[in-house]
Amino acid sequence: MPADSLSVTFAALADPTRRAILARLVSGACSVTELAEPFEMSMPAVSKHLRVLERAGLVARGRAAQWRPCQLDAAPLKEVADWAERYRHAWEGRLNRLDDYLQQLQAKERTHARHPKRRS
Repeated sequence: MPADSLSVTFAALADPTRRAILARLVSGACSVTELAEPFEMSMPAVSKHLRVLERAGLVARGRAAQWRPCQLDAAPLKEVADWAERYRHAWEGRLNRLDDYLQQLQAKERTHARHPKRRS
């Protein structure tokens, strides 16, 4: 049963190493060796991460003579952004309600601070 592309993208993004690889590729294409430099893992392990990113459509490998550059393909990230955008109104509404509530609490604190209770 094939997974939908959004699920495949989220699965690829679930790993911090893969997210770090994508962050590096934002700066431009580079080799697998260059991508592997900051990580304390073997080249085969880095290659496995790249295969996951390739299957998700987030990374494309080219060929330039002996050099096989990896580059970012951000199209699947647009799909993630579009999906998340559908929920923006819900969390913005909740944050706005929380902000209103906090402002009410602060107003009450200021009122109580100006009018301390008298002891008899």
